[in-house]
Amino acid sequence: MATMTRLDATRALVAALGDDSTVPVIASLGHPAYDLFAVADRAANFYTWGSMGLASSIGLGLAMARPDLRVIVLDGDGSLLMNLGSLATIGWTKPARLVVIVWDNGLYGTTGGQDTATAHGADLEAAARAMGIDRSVTVRSAEDLRRAVARALTEPGPWVIVAKVTESRPGVKPSLDYVAIKERFMAAIGSPEAAVAETSA
Repeated sequence: MATMTRLDATRALVAALGDDSTVPVIASLGHPAYDLFAVADRAANFYTWGSMGLASSIGLGLAMARPDLRVIVLDGDGSLLMNLGSLATIGWTKPARLVVIVWDNGLYGTTGGQDTATAHGADLEAAARAMGIDRSVTVRSAEDLRRAVARALTEPGPWVIVAKVTESRPGVKPSLDYVAIKERFMAAIGSPEAAVAETSA
């Protein structure tokens, strides 16, 4: 049984990251991104929009392109269930510094609270292990989450941390300016891009 809300879990994660503002965090669209923005907006947060299921794939790509970075992915259970193939690829390629954290509330919270398969027995930790991600754990309290994140930040992975949470209502949302989010993030990880300029025909 979960003993923390998703917002509480997000606070625990941010506390575990400490003062290191350079660790990139890829947040799935919807409530995971909203809560991260509410708790700690930072340049190294990459908020996704219109890309359900793809946070783990984006994080995988970054971890493979930048093996010097510890990459955190914040996903939801419903979102990850849409792209379980990413776990197979993570288990195959084994990026040592990738950490996928799944807020598992058994609901599609952003779209109205419909049940996900995890509310009826689907086990994301077991799925991750079956696909070759040996460092996979399920946690149900903020303290257990902090301990798991502390290990994942120092021990080689890849990691999948399934955090059982209850729903909480987000209060704010990040900007819808996708270009600004990307440019701020790229600069934060040391790969700045030139601003995109509008051109007239």
